[in-house]
Amino acid sequence: MVCTMIKTPVDNIDVDHSPKPIAIDLFCGAGGMSLGLEQAGFLVVCAADAWPVAVNTYHRNFAHKVICTDLARCTGSELKRLAGIPDLPVDLVVGGPPCQGFSIQRIGPDADKRNNLVFEFARLVTEIAPTFFMMENVPGLLGKRGRYVLNTFIQEIDFAGYEVQSHVVNAADYGVPQIRRRVIVFGWQRTKGRPVLLPTATHSSKTYRTVWESIGDLSAPTKLGHKPVADQLHRASRLSELNQRRLKHIPPGGGMQDLPVELRVNCHKSGAETIGHRYVYGRLAPDKPASTITAGFDSFTRGRFAHPREDRNITLREGARLQTFPDSFQFLGNQEEIAAQIGNAVPPKLAEVLAQAILSSINPSSSFANQSLSAGRYPSTQLSLFQRKQAV
Repeated sequence: MVCTMIKTPVDNIDVDHSPKPIAIDLFCGAGGMSLGLEQAGFLVVCAADAWPVAVNTYHRNFAHKVICTDLARCTGSELKRLAGIPDLPVDLVVGGPPCQGFSIQRIGPDADKRNNLVFEFARLVTEIAPTFFMMENVPGLLGKRGRYVLNTFIQEIDFAGYEVQSHVVNAADYGVPQIRRRVIVFGWQRTKGRPVLLPTATHSSKTYRTVWESIGDLSAPTKLGHKPVADQLHRASRLSELNQRRLKHIPPGGGMQDLPVELRVNCHKSGAETIGHRYVYGRLAPDKPASTITAGFDSFTRGRFAHPREDRNITLREGARLQTFPDSFQFLGNQEEIAAQIGNAVPPKLAEVLAQAILSSINPSSSFANQSLSAGRYPSTQLSLFQRKQAV
């Protein structure tokens, strides 16, 4: 299958004369990783993902090419050709292959075809042959479901001539206002690259950025049915009367265990000690980092996603802030699709810190590691958002 772009991009990047190292972003989603790479000083020349909605969002925010394709059916040479660099070396390939196949929260057999996308990432790295690569994934990659996948990935990439180091990082340690633990795999060619050192943490539990530091300046969101406002992401979601009653019982930092038994859903009535899921129907604490922002953060029934002080879900804008997306970044799609794009993204701030570590390995004496440059384009107005009905 030949890779195809769903839109003609703004192609104004002079790759041949750019002093910046070249990067390609695979399984790019909405573009959190690419945004961090550009802020660190990389020249991202191409990105690819299979989800058209996310590709549309990516295209709206970046000047370089983005391809809508099944990466399992695309070759590295095709990607380089479409990126306009068929004969140029690539410094870095990054990617976050979908992780649901070995999520610790998933129920079902261990075999899952989505696990194979990790191997497709290994294949594309081998075909593109960058000096460095970086893969991001969930901690489940180191667990029962994922360990075989990771070990096989390392064997394949080792055979292709790469050294590999894997780390578990917490985004909160690097200035993201969110407890978000992820596996980061750095790789470099034995003959050309240098080891990549994990950056020293810039924050600790005593200095973590908090929820309120990130969203406290936002005014109350527009309610459904009211006149349009400039920021279409900052609109209140619809809550059932029952969920409004539930929220009044949940303190900051609390969850399902704080609800009276009669207000719990039937499967929760035996208590969190028995069934787990302690922080579904949860509320954020204002003076702490958020819990992990997931694809379903637009409903507090799925996690600790209620506003810390108001009886409502956090808005899409507040979720984007907690993921460190700038307000100028545009998301396309309906509410559910935008929530998934935000929740599945690599926080741009974390991506920037990790990219700076790779830049230091590319050229330790270069000024790249201290730059904060962006080639992206961020229109000032947010496109319209189509609401969906909230489930009880």
